[in-house]
Formats: sequence, C-alpha cells, structure tokens
Amino acid sequence: MRMSRPAAYAIGAILQLHEAPAGVPVPCSRLAKTGEMPERFLLQVLRNLVNHGILKSTRGVDGGYALQRPFEEITLLHIFEATDGPLAPTTPPLDSLPQSSRARLQEVLHDITADVCQSLAKVKLTELVAPCVKQRLPAE
Repeated sequence: MRMSRPAAYAIGAILQLHEAPAGVPVPCSRLAKTGEMPERFLLQVLRNLVNHGILKSTRGVDGGYALQRPFEEITLLHIFEATDGPLAPTTPPLDSLPQSSRARLQEVLHDITADVCQSLAKVKLTELVAPCVKQRLPAE
C-alpha cells in the first residue's frame, strides 16, 4: 500500500500536536519547521484535518492548531480519508475484459478495499508513539 505525502505530513503534524501542551495552539510555521515540511502544503493538509474534525484551528496572533479529537481515538483511516478522500476501488476502463470478468474484478477490489479500511480503522496513532523505555545496561 502506498501512503501519500499529505497523509505522512498529517501524521507528523498530529504527533507534534500530541506532544504539545494541551489546548495551546501550535502555529503552522512551527509544525512545518519542526517536521521539515513545506509550510504552504502543510497548511492545506491542516485545513483538511480541521474540516474532518481531527484538529481545531484558532485565528490570531496566538493562533494555530490543536487536537479536536482525543489522540487515542484518531486512526490511520481517519488520516487517510481526511487527506486523500474516501478509500474506494478505482480501475481504468476495462473494455478489453469480458463483462463477467470486469464485474468479478470490481467485486474483488471492493472486498479488498473494505478489508483495508477495517485494518486502518484498527490502527490508532497511539501505536506510532514509541513508549519511553529505560535502556538496560548489559550485565557484567
């Protein structure tokens, strides 16, 4: 499966916002600089996340972005659909295939897409945050 650049930027920004103090908006410029992302492109990604209820934005001098949903509830499916649109099977024109084969191929792709959506919905962003583990020194 291929992940789009907007989805990758969205995940990076959300992980930064998760680490920020709760309720304190983080400016797009800071998210872009810290995450090494182009600011103009990131701004579009953040707007999509706001439109899908994942983030909230605050205007003004002290404005920026903060999590709208609890971090523990945000899944990869939320991110992919907010940045790339609903996952749906797409195929080029299949005029060279017999009608019965085209119909069966569409069924198979629909089933695979449904399975992918279910899998993505199970992966919470919390699973992407490495737990703080104290490093053990080797025994002498």
